[in-house]
Amino acid sequence: MSHANALLTPKTRLRLARLVVESGWSCSSAAKMFMVSPRTAKKWADRYRSEGVAGMADRSSRPRHSPTRTPAHLVRAIVRLRWRHRLGPVQIAGRVGLPASTVHAVLVRCRINHLWRIDRVTGEPLRRYEHDEPGSLIHVDVTKFGNIPDGGGWRYVGKQQGDRNRAATVDRTGAPRSRTRAPLVGRAYVHTVIDDHSRVAYAFEIPAGPKSHCSPNAPRGGTTQQVRTGSHSPTSERWWGRAVGS
Repeated sequence: MSHANALLTPKTRLRLARLVVESGWSCSSAAKMFMVSPRTAKKWADRYRSEGVAGMADRSSRPRHSPTRTPAHLVRAIVRLRWRHRLGPVQIAGRVGLPASTVHAVLVRCRINHLWRIDRVTGEPLRRYEHDEPGSLIHVDVTKFGNIPDGGGWRYVGKQQGDRNRAATVDRTGAPRSRTRAPLVGRAYVHTVIDDHSRVAYAFEIPAGPKSHCSPNAPRGGTTQQVRTGSHSPTSERWWGRAVGS
């Protein structure tokens, strides 16, 4: 991909090359028109002759040969010490006879420079599963929260004002009271739904009630094949299956 200050984009290179190759312009004339050097104009004209339109794209800057690159057997030794013993670059460098900066570069290239990328039990890199298409599997998690009365709860406004706010909220909403006539603002269940493939998340709230933690009135967002709930409840999974699969 061209850098931000490049004068020639792939389309502009193609225009320049066609002026030289197909229209018979000289490299110096085409270079003057596009405000580049004649050497640059010749380079793109030659590449157009040999590769065509595909040659106008940027090539990888990675060298074809790296004589000073760390040998493969040392890379394997570094990875083995990292996996089995969870050593840092300095400790590994002392064992393999390489600079710590080189060991760190190898760990970064192998994507094991952070210990959290390695499983603590097996010592192997973490492998996370992911379904191939959206809707193949959704993860559902339900969290119960206590409702906050109008004007704020007692933790924010104090015990006395909080009790007044709770009583006023119950009078306004008609919420039930306890056996001792204490006002109850109730609870609500927040449902979080995450698609396994796209990681698109959606959250919605359902007031507390019978089986509201597995309410079938879930919003529809497309075809869903499997549902996985955090509670591992067969009843919850059946209710969610009816909600999103029917």
